[in-house]
Amino acid sequence: MASPCELLCETADAALARRLADFASAEALRIEHKFSRYRDDGVVQAMLAARGRPFEADEETSRLLDFGAALWSLSEGRFDLTSGVLRHAWRFGSSAATGAPAPAPEPRQLAALLARIGWQRVRWQRPMLLLPEGMEIDFGGIGKEYAVDRVADWCAQQSGAPVLVNFGGDLRCVGALPAGGCWRVGIESVQQSGTAARHVELRSGALATSGDARRHVEIDGRRVGHLLDARTGWPAPGTPRSVTVAAATCSQAGSYSTLAMLQGERAEAFLEAEGVRYWCLR
Repeated sequence: MASPCELLCETADAALARRLADFASAEALRIEHKFSRYRDDGVVQAMLAARGRPFEADEETSRLLDFGAALWSLSEGRFDLTSGVLRHAWRFGSSAATGAPAPAPEPRQLAALLARIGWQRVRWQRPMLLLPEGMEIDFGGIGKEYAVDRVADWCAQQSGAPVLVNFGGDLRCVGALPAGGCWRVGIESVQQSGTAARHVELRSGALATSGDARRHVEIDGRRVGHLLDARTGWPAPGTPRSVTVAAATCSQAGSYSTLAMLQGERAEAFLEAEGVRYWCLR
């Protein structure tokens, strides 16, 4: 998942805690193995190997493709499962680590990559996917939150013990807390890394955050985050530094936080219209 992952469980049963933690670890590795674009033995590579021929997706992959299609529609094309190719034009994390400025993407390269993006060009009719040759599918925008929900749902089925699943700051809690109890979760400050700008008391459900704290570059003195509008290849103007959303599931929370970031200056208006609980930091 390219981030710290943890499972917190309030129980005196050490064997139960170990069993839940072992499943969380195994499930995170399974999902990463299956859906990572960086592996040559997963679903993404199998789609590419079809080279423009129909690919039959299994049920789990079909659900993620359906979800990605719904987000593409809701975002009016800003979010697109085929936009992962933009990584060839952007190097997020390099200047963040060194403090050095980064060059802007070369316009010709960016134009060539944009020609390979567009969910509307993909033919998807369960369970068959026809991905035009040269295009790619990237589940990176929804995979981590999906993994959190998978683990949280399994833990809820196995035990009523309070559990919090946290994969890289995207989290969900399940189980019955003692009366009046809650999980106290910090929203990281955009001004001082490692400190909380505020705390949220969570009794059930999920929180997910999208922002530029971990992945960004500096271009001409301007901080540029890693969430890119698939229609332009650039972040939306006026993007918040971070957006945190509370929802019933981590997939829902992560989707709203990501789509809000892609709205740029309209992030708050988008979230208000959707009627979700949120915190924006600028």
